[in-house]
Amino acid sequence: MTFLFPDMLWLLAVLPLLIGVYVFLLRRRKKLAMTFPHLAVIKQSLDGRAAIRRHIPPSLVLMAISLLIVALARPSAVVALSSRGGTIIMAMDVSASMSSTDVSPDRITAAQIAAKALIRDCAPQIRIGVVKFSNSAFLVQSPTADTIALNAAIDDLRPQYTTAIGDAVYASLQMIFPDVDVDALISGASRSEFVAVADPAAKPVAPSRQKPALTFVQPGSYRSAAIILMTDGRNTAGPDPVEAARLAANLGIRIFTIGFGAPAGQVRGLEGLDTNSILDEFTLRQMAGMTKAQYFHAQSSDELASIYKQLTAAVEKKPEPTEVTVFFVAAAAGFCVLSAAFSLLWYYRIF
Repeated sequence: MTFLFPDMLWLLAVLPLLIGVYVFLLRRRKKLAMTFPHLAVIKQSLDGRAAIRRHIPPSLVLMAISLLIVALARPSAVVALSSRGGTIIMAMDVSASMSSTDVSPDRITAAQIAAKALIRDCAPQIRIGVVKFSNSAFLVQSPTADTIALNAAIDDLRPQYTTAIGDAVYASLQMIFPDVDVDALISGASRSEFVAVADPAAKPVAPSRQKPALTFVQPGSYRSAAIILMTDGRNTAGPDPVEAARLAANLGIRIFTIGFGAPAGQVRGLEGLDTNSILDEFTLRQMAGMTKAQYFHAQSSDELASIYKQLTAAVEKKPEPTEVTVFFVAAAAGFCVLSAAFSLLWYYRIF
C-alpha cells in the first residue's frame, strides 16, 4: 500500500496524546469517586465488568480517529480491475495426435468446443487471435472481437502433421506486435527455422513500413496481451519452445500453457498411420514459469473450457493502483456509529 500524501501520517503522533488525556480524565474521575463515596453510579462504574465496558466506546472513537488520519494520507493499493481492452492469442495444436479419441468425441473437436466457449464468454472489449500449429505455425485469424469470424476460424481446424510449439510462440508474438520484426529478435539457429506462415483463409495484417524496435521488459509486465497455448504432445519440429518462451518473457508476454489429453503416450490411427502422443508437461511448466504465467492440465472438453474461462478472467483483470480512501472513511464511520450505539445502550447518552 502507498500513500499520495504520506506527510499526513505524522498526525498519528497525536494518538498517544489523546490516550494520555483519556487516562488523566479517568484518574480525575476516580479521585472524585473516592472523595464522594455516596456517588453509587460512579463507584459502580469502577468495579468489575462495568469498568471494562466503559472503555469500549472511547476505544472505538480512537480507532475511528486513527482511520481518518490514514484516510487523510490518501492510501492506494494495487487492485485487479476490468481492463478496457486487451488481446488473447489462442495457439492451438493441430498435430496428427489431435485426432485421438481418448477425449470424447476426439481431441480436436473437444478443443474446438472449448475454444468457442471462450469466444462466447469473453468480454466484448477483448480481441482474440488464433494461431494453429503442426509442422509450422499458421496465422489463422488476426485479433478481432468478431465472434463469427473467430468461430469460422475454429471450425476450420483439422489435424495435420507434427508439433512445432516454438513456432507457435513466435507466430503469436508476431500477431501481438504486428509492426515489429519478431524474426529479427530471434537469435542463433532458431532464426533460420522460424517462418510465420499466413493461412490462406486468414485475414492479412497490413505490415508497417518502419518496424520499431522493442525494449525488453520484466517478465509478465505486459498486461495488455497474453498467449494461451494448448497442446497434446511435445515439440517435434521447429525451434526450441523454451527459447521462444524466453523471448516472450523478455517482451513481458505471459504464456499460459495447457496440456490436453492423457499425459501418457497414446497411439491412435490417422489415415492409416500410428501417432505416438507424449505430453511434455515439464517443458510446458517451464514455459509458463519463465513468463510469469501458469500451466494447466485438461483431460476433457469441460475441463479445457473451465481453464479457458479462468484464463480469460485473468487477462481481463488488469492490476492498477487505485485509491482506497473511501474504505478507511467508511470504516471510521462504522466505528463511530458503534461507539455511539454502545454509549446509548449502556449509559443512555452518546458521550
